[in-house]
Amino acid sequence: MIAFPNFKINIGLHITKKREDGFHDLQTIFYPIDNKTDKIVVSAGHKFIFTMEGADFNTKEADNICVKAFQLLQKKYKLGQICIELTKNIPSGAGLGGGSSDAATILKMVNELYNLNITRNELINYASFLGSDVPFFIDNKPAYATGKGEMLSPVELDLGHKKISVFKPSFSISTAEAYAAVIPQDDRPYLPDLCKLPVAEWKNCVVNDFENALFPRYPVLNEIKNKFYESGADYAALSGSGSALFAIADFPIDLSPIFEGINI
Repeated sequence: MIAFPNFKINIGLHITKKREDGFHDLQTIFYPIDNKTDKIVVSAGHKFIFTMEGADFNTKEADNICVKAFQLLQKKYKLGQICIELTKNIPSGAGLGGGSSDAATILKMVNELYNLNITRNELINYASFLGSDVPFFIDNKPAYATGKGEMLSPVELDLGHKKISVFKPSFSISTAEAYAAVIPQDDRPYLPDLCKLPVAEWKNCVVNDFENALFPRYPVLNEIKNKFYESGADYAALSGSGSALFAIADFPIDLSPIFEGINI
């Protein structure tokens, strides 16, 4: 069984409050990018095998979110062993949710492989144990996310008529670093209403709060954003809390000849 997990971008990201549990409340719109970047192959076997190639990750097997996703269902449903082959191209620390997408894909693949008949709502519940944005990748549809990112409601947003270009510089930014730098602000505009405006008007009102926190530390991020606009983007922004930026335009924009990094 083969699947190609996609990734997401954040259209606007408001950090509204630091919670007593140490997490933050946020408001954002998750938008899926159907780019077949990662590849997962799973098959039933006599012993557990997990292999990963592609992007350079230092995560130990036991800590890999795909392994945790399988073990979550294995324990619940007393499953046999499985072979997981992960080809990883979505970079970590980019704010694109690549690991979360892989984990959600494993949940869905295991459900199908073993004919478990787990419902959508049950899959979303399992996903919530793995990470705040993992539930989003169960449906893979535009959604307004609140809470830690796990509370989702549908959003009517279709950017299929546009080209979305994503560029990740040569460095990553950890979630811990990003959240330590951001200053929560309450009473924010309602993002789903803002996104009803023409994309070209988002520049003036759709904001990712991590930009104010991270751009002074990493000036090249602001340079990349400005270059997207100079190249004809209708809208450009940081995605999530990582180092990747995206542009929405009528045509693809490739910044790899200008900056050190990769187009995704």
